[in-house]
Amino acid sequence: MTLLTFRFAPSPNGELHLGHAYAALLNQEMAAQADGRLLLRIEDIDITRCTPEFEAGIFRDLEWLGLSWERPVRRQSEHFAEYRAVLDRLIAEELVYPAFMSRGEIRAFIAETGGRDWPRDPDGVPLYPPLDKALPVKERKRRIADNVPFAWRLDVEAAMARLAADLSWIEFMDETMSATRTVAAQPQDWGDVIVARRDIPTSYHLAVVLDDALQGVSHVVRGQDLYSATGVQRLLQELLGHPQPRYFHHRLILGPDGRKLSKSFRDTGLAALREAGMPVRDVKRLLELD
Repeated sequence: MTLLTFRFAPSPNGELHLGHAYAALLNQEMAAQADGRLLLRIEDIDITRCTPEFEAGIFRDLEWLGLSWERPVRRQSEHFAEYRAVLDRLIAEELVYPAFMSRGEIRAFIAETGGRDWPRDPDGVPLYPPLDKALPVKERKRRIADNVPFAWRLDVEAAMARLAADLSWIEFMDETMSATRTVAAQPQDWGDVIVARRDIPTSYHLAVVLDDALQGVSHVVRGQDLYSATGVQRLLQELLGHPQPRYFHHRLILGPDGRKLSKSFRDTGLAALREAGMPVRDVKRLLELD
């Protein structure tokens, strides 16, 4: 019988905070309930912001919380060749295209053509304009040869036309995993998302889909802020022939002002709580996990 497999996948681009603690402890708790496995994955494709110091801090914080996980740990930065192979497949199948517009050019185009009525993704970001998708192949190659900056974007319309598969996913209703519901995926809501940069052959979406498949992840337990993004990942799973995990998108841990905790705003980190002598049981009590 195949063991159920869970994973906690932080990025070492800052210190872990209480929101990360909740996700990590919840993954461990649900894995234990299912007699399953818990993996740790370091999502460090952003090589400019991720550092060994932050990674070392992740290990210290998780060990302090009492987490245990299988070794070895998968580091995304060690697997760029695998991501490149998948990207090359998508390029060959004409499911991605080079997108050359800068942020300023995007803003200018939208201001001239759509303004406030321009469609936006679930995060409120304007969808990428369709200009580059219509560029002739010769012009694409010329710009690439001239070192014009670009990113590879998924042609969502072409990808969905290629598939006759059901793009729904199974979502658990609560932490007990006793009831599920089927959710209809809407990848088109995100427009043509970035799947790779010119200098980094992957993106969050592409890497997480491949990693989950290669690691045999059966259950993805993560924050509600990633709920809508699941639709894009379901599309990529079907395109690449990967099995779909089951999902549980847990509640977010909010700060006193009601906003989601964030590394960028330097919310109270686990290192600070540990150094202040806070017992782990008090952390769990704060998170309503005791």
